[in-house]
Amino acid sequence: MKVPLSQIFNRFETEMDDLEKKLLQQLFSHINTGAFAVVFWDGSEEQYGEGQPFFKLIIRDKSIVGKLVKNPALVFGEAYVDGLIELEGDIAEVIRLIHLNKEFIEKYTGGKAVQRVASLLRHVSIEKQKKDVRHHYDISNDFFALWLDPTMSYSCAYFRSPSDSLEEAQLQKIDHSLKKLHLKKGETLLDIGSGWGWLIIKAAQRYGVKATGITVSKEQYEKTKQRITDLQLDNLVEVLLMDYRELLKTGRKFSKIISIGMFEHVGRDNMPVYMKAVRDLLEQGGLSLLHTITHPVEGPVNPWIEKYIFPGGYIPSLREVIWLLPDYDFHLLDIECLRMHYAMTLDRWAEGFEKNVHIVLEKYGESFVRMWRMYLRSCAASFRYSGLSVHQILFSKGLVNDLPLTR
Repeated sequence: MKVPLSQIFNRFETEMDDLEKKLLQQLFSHINTGAFAVVFWDGSEEQYGEGQPFFKLIIRDKSIVGKLVKNPALVFGEAYVDGLIELEGDIAEVIRLIHLNKEFIEKYTGGKAVQRVASLLRHVSIEKQKKDVRHHYDISNDFFALWLDPTMSYSCAYFRSPSDSLEEAQLQKIDHSLKKLHLKKGETLLDIGSGWGWLIIKAAQRYGVKATGITVSKEQYEKTKQRITDLQLDNLVEVLLMDYRELLKTGRKFSKIISIGMFEHVGRDNMPVYMKAVRDLLEQGGLSLLHTITHPVEGPVNPWIEKYIFPGGYIPSLREVIWLLPDYDFHLLDIECLRMHYAMTLDRWAEGFEKNVHIVLEKYGESFVRMWRMYLRSCAASFRYSGLSVHQILFSKGLVNDLPLTR
């Protein structure tokens, strides 16, 4: 008796469903700290781990299973953005669960040695870095203005109290950072990666220094120029549309150099290049403040963040940065950790984003909204649970003996 073709196809689909589900079940079964629930594409629901589920994962399309098992960090983000995976609960809880089970996660992903080495050693040329930075920062000034504070500061703020507004905390960060440089009237200050320019403006207004900012973002450059003109500070403040390696060719020297939230774009291969540039741009006896996100240990960039948010970036370990300093006659003066300040900053950004999400949705679409929601929420959680941190590192070129004895 012949079996109908439709019956054969149905049986085949059922067997494939079972196979794909077993692949995920095998992956999820290794979670032994914390718990979560999964609703599969066929409506069945299972729980993994012990205790109250942190969140519920809803997998709407089985076509992602093979890719998800091979590269969970990348494919989970892509599937969430595309609506193939839904989440009931907070994205932060996903990050917490991952880091509670990091030994298994690291073991599972550790075999991709070629990918890891490629990520660590990728060279970032001037043109490539400009393209990568503009991918993120040149979305539009109007977009960032929806959820940043009025200063348009897009880096870790400094909270003296949890009740501080985002604007207060960003102004406090600028003040806190500039104080470390011991600026004096008439000195020259360079800000590498000057963003929308509020730090160089405040440095000129408060300390009477001649401040130069450089950025490779056209949107930031235009906004900073407008601010300088509006505040009639053209005699003290300038902004240049160029890379730090291009500025080096001009032969200019500066009394003090600051860089906030730019070092992450340099790339691991170019970290010595950056340090050499700072050495050659800084006057003997000058001070430099480097404000950068750091990892506890060296490792590749999250593949989803690298592909969709910050292409070409690399987050160094703190020890990598410190190890470089003596090679360029830099002497370490001060290190400060601002890890929880950045978690709080990202919380405020995410709140501002959600408050204006209807505008973002109308202009950029649902996938864009989901991408930025995941980015902001997952980064806030990573600063809380993963060891991801941010440090301010102050160093001098050569020995300096006349600085205040206390911070």
